[in-house]
Amino acid sequence: MKNLYGETVSSLRADLVEKGFKPFNAKQVFTWLYKKKVYDFDLYTDTSKALREYLADHYMIRHLPITERHVSKDGTKKYLLSLPDGHLIETVLMEQPYGKTLCVTSQVGCNLGCAFCASGLYDKVRDLTADEMVAQIVAVEAREDIRVSHVVVMGTGEPFDNFDNVMRFIDIINSPYGMEIGARKITVSTAGLVPGILAFADLEKQVNLAVSLHAADDKTRSALMPINRKYPLKTLMESIRTYTEKTNRRVTFEYLLIAGVNDSFEDADRLVALLRDTLCYVNLIPFNPVSELDYRGSDDERHARFYDRLISQGIRATSRRELGADIDAACGQLRIKEERGKL
Repeated sequence: MKNLYGETVSSLRADLVEKGFKPFNAKQVFTWLYKKKVYDFDLYTDTSKALREYLADHYMIRHLPITERHVSKDGTKKYLLSLPDGHLIETVLMEQPYGKTLCVTSQVGCNLGCAFCASGLYDKVRDLTADEMVAQIVAVEAREDIRVSHVVVMGTGEPFDNFDNVMRFIDIINSPYGMEIGARKITVSTAGLVPGILAFADLEKQVNLAVSLHAADDKTRSALMPINRKYPLKTLMESIRTYTEKTNRRVTFEYLLIAGVNDSFEDADRLVALLRDTLCYVNLIPFNPVSELDYRGSDDERHARFYDRLISQGIRATSRRELGADIDAACGQLRIKEERGKL
């Protein structure tokens, strides 16, 4: 039996038409599911009894229970959700001036092993399905009685290592008959999986692309992010140029400022040289401390000097404020605590 949250309008329409129902029935079903938030097929009163019976026999609406909820003093909320197979995942709700942003997880665990990231402390167990990603949004919206306006696929996992499911998820939440979240309000973040970037470019979606960079030289980046050994900066930047040429869309480079590792004037200058003439901007991120790791974030003065250095040399940059440090908001931290508590 399939979870209805994993269906696009097109896939549901194709299935219903094949079984003798009308094409418009798919839109009716999605209106009940996403607009009216009705989960009992018997209550889909503008559809035929035969359709309601077919839905009940072949589809389910499965939600993910929230097992823990933590609220930061800055308003950030972090949730631990339980999957049907017992695995745990996290999602984070951030209150922004422009709306409510949900950070969605795409995998259980992560195989990339980034040195600064709590997610990499546990290897990937499996990919999440599209319906499990959709259900994260549904769970938070129901818990907080809100509408999520922006989605970032930046939680645990590498989205482009789960490409098909993530693209299906985006189609579902972007659909006017689904969650109707605008494409430009959706961001996918990659650690630099080049084949995924090129495949994403071919789709020419209006969805935003973010790249976790964190260093502008191969030695430092390889130490922080092992994926750089397979796809070094030259290869990565070639894929970014291909992406921007095909889509004419700007790329966000995420840069986590780590004290004594990547936050010097020389590091800033290398970053300027790497990104010059690239359609992009840099998002400087304060480091959320992880107790299991030895890194610490740059202090406010060094953060400001790094930012000023980029701006003075013509690189567009933003400086993200720290969110959720008091509730272990960095990817994977809450799940790690829960898993270790079971040992």
